[in-house]
Amino acid sequence: MLKSSYVLVKELKNKTVFNMQGAWILKNARFIAEELKKYIHLQGNIVFNFSKVEDFDTHGIVAFLSFKKQIEKNGSMIDIICMNEKLAKLFEVCEKNYTQKLIKPSKTNVISQFFYDIGLFSIQSKKTMIDFFSFVGGVFASLKQTILSPHKFRLKATLFHIQTSGVNALPIIFLTSFLIGIVIAFQGAVQLEKFGANIFIVEMVAISVTRELAPLLTAIVVAGRSSSSFTAQIGVMKITEEIDAMETMGFSAWNFLVLPRVIGLMISLPLLVFFADCVSIFGGMVVASVSLGISFEEFLLRMQESVELKHIYIGLLKAPIFGWIIAVIGCFRGFQISSSTQSVGKYTTISVVNAIFWVIAMDAIISVFLTELDL
Repeated sequence: MLKSSYVLVKELKNKTVFNMQGAWILKNARFIAEELKKYIHLQGNIVFNFSKVEDFDTHGIVAFLSFKKQIEKNGSMIDIICMNEKLAKLFEVCEKNYTQKLIKPSKTNVISQFFYDIGLFSIQSKKTMIDFFSFVGGVFASLKQTILSPHKFRLKATLFHIQTSGVNALPIIFLTSFLIGIVIAFQGAVQLEKFGANIFIVEMVAISVTRELAPLLTAIVVAGRSSSSFTAQIGVMKITEEIDAMETMGFSAWNFLVLPRVIGLMISLPLLVFFADCVSIFGGMVVASVSLGISFEEFLLRMQESVELKHIYIGLLKAPIFGWIIAVIGCFRGFQISSSTQSVGKYTTISVVNAIFWVIAMDAIISVFLTELDL
């Protein structure tokens, strides 16, 4: 008979009995493992008796499981007896989740992994596209119901989003637009002055700003502000189950969350674009006055004579389209957020990237279409 602080081993005629004793806890786990290691070469019938174990935790059980797995490789027949109910439950959990050795990840072929990633991306993109078109269908269906039942339209919520996405964006739009007007005029002035064509700075600034740059850059700034805001707001409401509570009480999430944001941004963005047009042209006028000696009166007179109103109209017509894209994408990504807070940051980033990309893509499509129409 071999005696120790934690294991009492008794060798009988046809079996070996391990009488476990003491506290099988973290501070003793190393000593327990060292004592059990002496018997890893045992074979035959082995009985483990846990009747005298005073205390235990997962560390002691894992030390025993490691020993048990090793002697099982020797072909031993193992029997465990006298476990109390609490120990038996914890032992069952530890044994079920015990991993004797780490599974090394198998090496994958680079080419096969590449095509696998392409396939996975294609499947995910297809699912996202189907979900997005379904969401757009829901927006139009909700809009139709609102038109047929005007009393359901939430005017205060829409005005609130016009303020947050429009009025509150005026300072950053002013700064961005003014700098854009200055940059375009300054770069153009350097080149036009070489050919003595200073006066053409008016057409250069006015047409490029009103037709392309002001709508595009304003939409990009608003996408960074509003699309991320819409996604985060709706996502947090989804995590806190406010949307579920709203639908349980019979309120439509489309009427309360989506339509006010979409309509609000479609109204506020044209106003922001018109404001950006004025500020950008003013920035160009400042540079023209300082660098080329063209007064404000001459600049405005030349602009009135040579710049057609269609350029302003085209820029303003792009704005509600951009507003619709930004708002719908922001709301769509918000509803995709799962129950984890990590997904809020993930889908907020995706929302901004998607909104900016599709604004630029739509601007390119509209520009090509209008060019083909000679507009």
